[in-house]
Amino acid sequence: YADNKVVAAVCHGPNCLAQCKKPDGSALVAGGACTGFSNSEEEAVKLTGAVPWLIEDKFKEQGGLYEKGDDWTSKVTVAGKLICGQNPQSSEAAADAVVAALK
Repeated sequence: YADNKVVAAVCHGPNCLAQCKKPDGSALVAGGACTGFSNSEEEAVKLTGAVPWLIEDKFKEQGGLYEKGDDWTSKVTVAGKLICGQNPQSSEAAADAVVAALK
């Protein structure tokens, strides 16, 4: 990310982004659009206790501008070179966003 390269993650993959920092030490998602598996989707599959944190809550806590679509529908955010997809239904649109970012 700091080298201006595309970073992308979908569904639970964005959990790793919560541990990433920008060169200035701020959270990678701070001030930018982001998404990942939503709280309501975690609740629907009864896995809120199985994950280290709820990504929706964590991104908001880190100053990310968390966005979500309806459960189980495609939702992708693009914040510069950071691309996130909310759930598996977002995979194709996230891939399209990566291709567009690479052009």
